[in-house]
Amino acid sequence: MLQKNTLQFLLQLKANNTKEWMDRHRDVYLSAKADFEQFTGKMLQVLARREPALGALQIKDCTFRINRDIRFSQNKAPYKTNMGWYIAVGGKKSPFAGYYCHIEPGQCFFAGGLWMPMPDALKKVRQEIDYNYEAFQKIISEKKFKAGFGDLEKGEGYALSRPPKGYETDNPAIAYLKLKSFIATTALTDTTVLADNFVGKLDELCATIAPLVAFLNTALDAEASL
Repeated sequence: MLQKNTLQFLLQLKANNTKEWMDRHRDVYLSAKADFEQFTGKMLQVLARREPALGALQIKDCTFRINRDIRFSQNKAPYKTNMGWYIAVGGKKSPFAGYYCHIEPGQCFFAGGLWMPMPDALKKVRQEIDYNYEAFQKIISEKKFKAGFGDLEKGEGYALSRPPKGYETDNPAIAYLKLKSFIATTALTDTTVLADNFVGKLDELCATIAPLVAFLNTALDAEASL
């Protein structure tokens, strides 16, 4: 579904991350951007069949600008060297759980869940996991989920070192109650990304992680926002 030229553009941009280079290759960028947007539109159509609420989204609601915000960064490279979309109720700025695809040569991945929710939302998710841990555990223990994603991300930066206030260390769900994000990821090879069946592959991954997304959005009462 994605064109090889799109990945080649990102590789070239990584090696030539300047405004002057981008200005000279504006037509190549616009071609890659159009290719990625076409891919995003197809995924929106596919996901909306299973989750009709996503059908209201437009491509621009889900894709990210290639320009970096360098105001407070020591890295002054003006452009991102990846393209990505986040599909969720409310779009890319949504506070709700959803689906993320990251396209970067050699570092492509797909993820689903909820990234760094605000304190009130984080409290709601932890409460939902605590109250309904059996249902939560059933989702993340499902055979396809384990095969596709393994488990939720628990590495450095993803979890508290100690239990959050109100929870004890012997809580059966404590490993998940300590999380600050509720994300599951899977790496994608460049070959997979460029294959004709890539949209179908992502659709399968989305279907596999959809119960987790739905669980998290139940905690956040996403339906009330529709």
